[in-house]
Amino acid sequence: MSAKLERTVCVLLPNKKQLDIRVGVSSTGQDVFSRVAELLGIKELYFFGLTVLKDNEHIFLDLEEKLTKYFPKDWRQDSGKASLRRPFPLLLFLKVQYYVENGRLFCERRARHLYYSDLRERVLRSECRQQEEVYFQLAGYALQADLGDHSLQREGLEVTPYFHPKDYFPPWIIAKRGVDYLLCHGPKVHQELCGMSPRDSILSFIRDSCQLEDVPVTFYRLQKDKREEKGTALLGLTLRGMQVYQEVNNTRQLLYDFPWSNVGRLTFLGKKFEIQPDGLPSARKLVYYTGSSFRSRHLLLHLSSSHQLYLSLQPALKRLRQLEESKEKKSYRESYISDDLDLDPPGSESSPGLSRRSTGSSGIEADARQHGVYAEVTSLEGEAPQQGEKCLSSATSRSSSCTSGSHTGPKARPWREEGEKNRLLLFVE
Repeated sequence: MSAKLERTVCVLLPNKKQLDIRVGVSSTGQDVFSRVAELLGIKELYFFGLTVLKDNEHIFLDLEEKLTKYFPKDWRQDSGKASLRRPFPLLLFLKVQYYVENGRLFCERRARHLYYSDLRERVLRSECRQQEEVYFQLAGYALQADLGDHSLQREGLEVTPYFHPKDYFPPWIIAKRGVDYLLCHGPKVHQELCGMSPRDSILSFIRDSCQLEDVPVTFYRLQKDKREEKGTALLGLTLRGMQVYQEVNNTRQLLYDFPWSNVGRLTFLGKKFEIQPDGLPSARKLVYYTGSSFRSRHLLLHLSSSHQLYLSLQPALKRLRQLEESKEKKSYRESYISDDLDLDPPGSESSPGLSRRSTGSSGIEADARQHGVYAEVTSLEGEAPQQGEKCLSSATSRSSSCTSGSHTGPKARPWREEGEKNRLLLFVE
């Protein structure tokens, strides 16, 4: 490809590293995403997406769209004046798009470690001040994952610090407890985990970090009134649904918590966004404003694909819980911990993860590209369990055949389902 038709895109990773990627001026987000996966040596980055920073907010790219939709107009222009106005490469971010609380859903160790790195950064920004003990336990898991076993020094000897508290504790804990306190008590929590493998430490970190309500969530700022300059409402996309917050004096106050099963209808009318709780009259609907049709479309894509993934993962998560409970019972009966039921033993990359193709028939369909599109989003009761069982049968047989597929956004296919259970209606007008 001619150098005049290529541009450099810098992709920042969750582990603070970066990739400089040369792409064509007509490239799509999928072209960049595939190149990132190739450079990282990861076959499947299913739970991740690429974001662009717009108005101090991360917007997940529709990977089927061309990069020109997200970058400045001079993106396609030749070098010279355009490059002088743009001295730095254009930035994209690889971020977790779909949070899950069980790390065994990841097919590959490297992908799991990237997920862990993303959660590490979110924990450092977390503000759940009533759960301080969770942060100490997470610091212990992170130290064990990063550094391995640590033996406490004998009393009377000078303690040599071996980590920086700012890398393992949020600023508010450092301010409250002090550096000396953390350097004294952090190693004690770390030492209690002696013998735990880095893999199990990461799995435990993933599990416990999801106890903090502001960690496994993606926030979108909304306006309660279209005349507001800065939105004071926040929509949080969580592990199991949506939450609506009100921001008062830079503090989030939870107003509504909607599991997916309690969301009856989502309606997008240009900049207008309506939430209709299930079982309530239309007069009780919540009305907010996104500020632009661009944000509305991308919010719709994220909501619909998250609901789709949530339904598709339930059989795999249920099976994982059963296997873990069985393993715990066996460990209780015996004097040692058995690895017989481990879904993801060292050296194996199998897990009950889902490929990007595997969620395509879960019944969640929406297309925000055209106005006047009506889409009904519903779970296909007969198909989702079948998919999960197929993936789990692969995992339990310890095969490493977790398939990879290309990232595809929701398609516009008119599904209809007679049953009312788990139905979510999406309207784009």
